[in-house]
Amino acid sequence: MRALMLALSAAAALAACGGPAPEASRAVATTAPRFLDHEPHDWTERTPWHYPVHGVDVSKWQGAIDWPRVRASGASFAFIKATEGGDHLDERFAGNWAAARAAGMPRGAYHFYYFCRPAAEQAAWFIRHVPRERGALPPVLDMEWNHQSRACPYRPDAATVRREMAVYLAMVGRHYGQQPIVYVPPDFYRDNDLGRMQGVTFWLRSVAGHPSAVFPGQDWRFWQYTGTGAVPGIRGEADINAFRGTPGEWRAWLSRHTI
Repeated sequence: MRALMLALSAAAALAACGGPAPEASRAVATTAPRFLDHEPHDWTERTPWHYPVHGVDVSKWQGAIDWPRVRASGASFAFIKATEGGDHLDERFAGNWAAARAAGMPRGAYHFYYFCRPAAEQAAWFIRHVPRERGALPPVLDMEWNHQSRACPYRPDAATVRREMAVYLAMVGRHYGQQPIVYVPPDFYRDNDLGRMQGVTFWLRSVAGHPSAVFPGQDWRFWQYTGTGAVPGIRGEADINAFRGTPGEWRAWLSRHTI
């Protein structure tokens, strides 16, 4: 965190002196909210700060969230955990869903996939609990390995993973009238050759490198660049994400991708 605090201090000092030289401007800057990080990565080039639109993703583990404060801090969107598998509902989903909307925060819901349930059952469970609400962001499918779980050690082959994902995405997409977003970390993406899937909007996790380096050749819309962020209104560590685009592109994307 100290390194990021120093960077913020340097940026403020440059602004007070009438602005940086052109070289320094390219190195420092941007209009993005500069959230702090408890364990910051030493970004050198193609940093998250090249993208001015940032947001958070949360679950019950963040506890009670002060949504007006999160919104005022510069967060432009939120993805909120709703369901997991075919029988688990995040106990804070309803409260977060309503409070984020009341704070004027564009938000969408996400489902954590469980490999010991058919995709169709999981899609039905998500649809049962997440409102088809005007203004909501597209639903998200969170795909990560959880084979070390004692309850479900199953790790299907890549073809099965892609086939079941397609079932889930089709069912949920039909219900909400929006193509769902797929969240994925590097190992799961590689192990299942997800670059073969067509028409998927990806939200990529990459906390130690730009997505272009970690997921070469893959298009993406959202980038989770830290899981140890510090966001006003959220106690403890927070996941922070960047939208790939300018503020104008974000507004245009919102107009096309809200229910």
